[in-house]
Amino acid sequence: MTRISVTVDGTRYEDDVPSRTLLVHHLREQLGKVGTVVGCDTSNCGACTVLMTDPDGVPRGVKSCTVLAVQADGREVTTIEGLGGDHPVQRAFHERHALQCGYCTPGMVMAAVDLLREQPDPSDAQVREGLEGNLCRCTGYQNIVRAVQQAAAELRGNEAAVTQPVGVSGP
Repeated sequence: MTRISVTVDGTRYEDDVPSRTLLVHHLREQLGKVGTVVGCDTSNCGACTVLMTDPDGVPRGVKSCTVLAVQADGREVTTIEGLGGDHPVQRAFHERHALQCGYCTPGMVMAAVDLLREQPDPSDAQVREGLEGNLCRCTGYQNIVRAVQQAAAELRGNEAAVTQPVGVSGP
């Protein structure tokens, strides 16, 4: 067992974990953060994406099935629960019908949050590239791209783009 201290969604946790425990399992089984989904367990689907600070303290999207819990020691992790349910990306996914079964949604939202932190005004191609490690088998991605664009506009304060009707791709 290894003692770790990790801050998840603003709360600091100190736990003893087996050294081979994946972060996704620690989040779900130890901390009750079940919004972080176990999808493929091979890093292909992105359903388990969370934000974790890098050594410089910058939050980065990571697939928590590829990170050991001990690697999160001393770091901050934000899960889908940590967004609080009213984040602009979450609202846009709902308003733009960017989800169907919902299985990929937590990871897709977290990847979009990471993308918009790095690129606040992405083109459609940049959205697609930024989300390419996250798979959705239901939506066809069109509404996901529109949702990310809507959230980007809202985060930038661009009301015209936020109120644009569903199905209209913009200027």
